[in-house]
Amino acid sequence: MAKERKADMISKKYRKRSRAGEIWHRLKKNKGAMAGLLIICLLALTALSVDMIFDYDTQVIGQNITERLQAPSKAHWMGTDELGRDIFCRLLYGSRFSLSVGIVAVAIALAVGVMLGAFAGYYGGGIEDLIMRATDIFASVPNMLMAIVIVSALGANTLNLMIAVGVTSIPQFVRITRAAVLTVRSQEYVEASRAIGLLEPFIIFYHILPNCLSPIIVQTTLRIASAIISASSLSFLGLGVPAPAPEWGSMLSGGRNYIRGYGYMTIFPGLAIMITVLAFNMVGDGLRDAMDPKLKK
Repeated sequence: MAKERKADMISKKYRKRSRAGEIWHRLKKNKGAMAGLLIICLLALTALSVDMIFDYDTQVIGQNITERLQAPSKAHWMGTDELGRDIFCRLLYGSRFSLSVGIVAVAIALAVGVMLGAFAGYYGGGIEDLIMRATDIFASVPNMLMAIVIVSALGANTLNLMIAVGVTSIPQFVRITRAAVLTVRSQEYVEASRAIGLLEPFIIFYHILPNCLSPIIVQTTLRIASAIISASSLSFLGLGVPAPAPEWGSMLSGGRNYIRGYGYMTIFPGLAIMITVLAFNMVGDGLRDAMDPKLKK
């Protein structure tokens, strides 16, 4: 029995892992990435369950002038704002807006950018020139300026904020997808797919893109962090999630007039943005290292 148990342990140790298992094995060794992943999971859990903890109408947006501008205490862990609203409740509820805007905006950019980048990289020629020149034009305009123009034209609300931030992220996905497709379009399995008469869209989406996922996944993680910053910046300018919704950028904007005597009104939303962005960046860096075959250990 002892020999069989020892042999089983040895076989498990040297058993070949799957691609996903190998990435996860290397990612677990990165303490920074695991810390970021833990923070993201806690934020996601908070965003999903915050309705069960607080009542939106009374505790999040309800005004209580008698308790306005109170410093952090046992009753209000992060103090209250100029309208007597508990900052801790609003901060937790704001995670829903910031995460949803960041994720949906990147999903929009991912869907459009990956498709255009795949077509540009696979077909080449005039199609590639047309897509890449249009991408260069979009990329030449500063992201924040373009987002301001889009939100101003469509109107300031949450959906338009997602669209604006998503559109500004498309060029990055087009370029990284095109570069990845160029490296695999001449591989033997692609040539074999063409030889047996498979349709080109089928080859692109079922044979080429699955082998280009590593850089796209890393870019997605990093772009979510950038999208959260962009969304908070637009809300700070009054062009994002409309008041009285507790978006972190709008909370920063509301607290700037009271920053001298009541600095906690800006410190806590600023820390929330910083920690969230840092968490996504750490996970993105960890995934980049874990998916790099040159760094296998």
